This record gives sequence, structure tokens and C-alpha cells, in this order.
Amino acid sequence: MAKKPYDTPMLDQLESGPWPSFVTGLKRLAKDSDYMADLMGQLETSYRTKKGYWKGGTVGVFGYGGGVIPRFTELKDENDKPVFPDAAEFHTLRVQPPPGMHYTSDVLRKMCDIWEEHGSGLIAFHGQSGDIMFQGAKSDKVQDAFDALNELGFDLGGAGPAVRTSMSCVGAARCEQSCYDEGRAHRTVINTFVDDIHRPALPYKFKFKFSGCPNDCMNSIQRADMAVIGTWRDNMRSDETLARKWFDKHGMNELVNDVVTRCPTKAIMLKEVKDLKDGPKKTCVKLSDTHGLEIDNGDCVRCMHCINVMTGALAHGTDTGATILIGGKRTLKIGDLMGTVVVPFMPLKTDEDFAALVDLGQRVIDFFAENALEHERTGEMIERIGLVNFLEGVGIEIDPNMVSTPRTNPYVRTDGWDDEVARINAKKAAA
Repeated sequence: MAKKPYDTPMLDQLESGPWPSFVTGLKRLAKDSDYMADLMGQLETSYRTKKGYWKGGTVGVFGYGGGVIPRFTELKDENDKPVFPDAAEFHTLRVQPPPGMHYTSDVLRKMCDIWEEHGSGLIAFHGQSGDIMFQGAKSDKVQDAFDALNELGFDLGGAGPAVRTSMSCVGAARCEQSCYDEGRAHRTVINTFVDDIHRPALPYKFKFKFSGCPNDCMNSIQRADMAVIGTWRDNMRSDETLARKWFDKHGMNELVNDVVTRCPTKAIMLKEVKDLKDGPKKTCVKLSDTHGLEIDNGDCVRCMHCINVMTGALAHGTDTGATILIGGKRTLKIGDLMGTVVVPFMPLKTDEDFAALVDLGQRVIDFFAENALEHERTGEMIERIGLVNFLEGVGIEIDPNMVSTPRTNPYVRTDGWDDEVARINAKKAAA
């Protein structure tokens, strides 16, 4: 029988709010587990003293240099014995999820059985890194837990200065906005760099993320060193039947306030039907017998807002692929950075296309390994050495789409403007 759980008045407060609390899950596990009862005792102490009591160390499995996060307690009594001995070791196994995070209920049950046998029973689907977080195992159980999970078909993810576990959205399996095969791209890339995941050898971490459309459900532009975001390069498509149905339901006010005026580049115009003009870069759709939308695809920046609001009535084009961005990260040595576009459009349909994606990833990682400082992310390296040097180093041609703010960058020579103004004024005076 498990020991009686400790009094945890501060943890109890976390259950009093309107939202579900992790404390409820810990209490449920603690009823039958001394391990979890002691964990709650140490956590309560941390809340009371406002101090953390975990230290790192070295714990791993055979043949791997990462993937296990060691945690040893520093909360000791006067005899240097752990105050909560059953939770003196609380290691975490990072396990890579399948692309798109697709599981069967049978696999999930087996995972739970494995962790109840070898660990604490506490699992997080998924951590910020994208991994399945099997939280809480003692040192002598880490190898056994990994062997059982590996037999089930799963592998450890990244930790430390290594290629980290990748994430991909559910994509084409369930989303009509998908612009490429996210699962295939994810699996192809990660299988290529699996050795860089298991054996840390980089200046710091390197993350891939795969989002099937510009909605970027993986937050890859903010969080990934190399972001692969689905896009298209032809005209948006329209469906007049669904457009009329949408307009009949939502009306003119919602159309103007939630669609037309929210286009960031003013590419959408509301016009009378007689004024709609088809063209090579125009998408026109009738909303009623009197009004319709005219979209200038040349000005569209693929923000997805109009497609999200009028799903079905408007849709992305058919010439699809991905935009590649490099250097996204949260605050580290410098402030937050969003990814910089290095490949405006890369088709991802054939074996050769996916091979080109892997090749680009390899060149970026190799350059990062050779040129980044210790504990420096890719984006910080680019800020330090300059984008031009990075592009030359990885063999990418410079493209105007790489300019972060193209409408404010002075790409026009100004020497001679005064002479031109004088010439124009003289011409006006002569007239």
C-alpha cells in the first residue's frame, strides 16, 4: 500500500481555479505510488520555499548521447539523506512522436503500460520540444523503459547541443489547407539526421518544424531554426456557390469588416459585378447578383486570413510547395527572432524535391556547426555574421523576397536625383 500523501495546501490551491490542474493528475497517481507521493512532497516544498531542488547529472541508454533529462534531488536532511527518498531520482525520457502526431489507441495503451511498469506513470503529450515526455524514472529503470518503448517502434528525441525532435502538423491527413506532404517531409528529414539527434555535436540546438500552410500551426516561424511552411505560387481558387452561400449567411458588413479591410496588402477589392475584371493575376468571385470580390494575386502575401474566414469559397492555389525560413528562436543571447526567408518557393512533390530539402538542411547544419559560437542559435549566428555571408556559405542565391521589410529598404540609387529634379523643373518652366 502506498504511503499516505503529504499535506499539500499550496498545490491544492492550483486546483481551485476554473481550469483543469496538473495537480489533480499527480494526486491520482500518488494514491497508489510512493514515488509520486514523494514527488508531490518535494514540489510542495519548492512552492513553499520558492526554490527548485533538482540538479542535473549524467543518465543515458546504450549508444545514445542524449534523449534523457537527468534530475536528482538536492533536498537533503542534516545527514545528507533525501528528504523524499522515493523521488530522489526523477529522470525524463524524451521520445519522438510520429509525424503529424498520429497514434492508435492500442499504441497509447501500451505506452501507458510501459511507463507504469518502469516509471512514474506521468506522461505529457507533448512537451514544448514536441517530444512525448515520459516523466519520472529512476536510474536503474531508464534502460528498461527505453528498450520497451523502442520495441514498440519509438525512439529517443534530442537533448543538448543536437538536432532536436521535429514537429509537423496533422496536415494532409485532416486539413484541406495542406500544401505538401508534411509527414513525408518530416520523416525524410529526421531519418537523415537521426545520428545528429542521438549524439550531440553542434554548438547548440537545431530545430526543424513542418507546417502544411501559412497558418503555421507548428509556430515554426517563431521557434524553428529551419521552418518548412506550405505555400502556393499560382492564383487563389474560388467557388461561387459556396461564396454566395457564405455571403447570404454573413452579409455585407461582415464581408467588409472581417475580410476586405483585414487584407494586409489591400489585395482584395469589393466591386460591383459589372466591374469585375478577370486577368492573369486576378481571382474574381461573385457573391450576389450585384457584388463580388476581386483579388490581386500579385499583391497577396499568403496570410490565409480570407481563406480562413471564407473556407471553401476561397482556397489556395494548385501549384503548391513550401517556403523555407531560417533562424527563428525565442530569447537567448539576443531578443526573439522570426525566421528569415531563404527559399521563397520549393516544390515538394517528387523524390528529387524531398532530396533537395534534405540537402539544404544538411548544408545549413554543416555551416552552423562550423561557424556558430557555443550556445548560439542559427538566427543569432546570422545576425552576427550577416545574412549575405550565410547565404554564400550555404550556396543560396540572394532573392528580393529575403528582404525583411521590402517596402522600406532603399534599393534605388539616389545619386543624380537632384540633377533629375532640376531637369524636370526646367522643362516645366519652359512649358
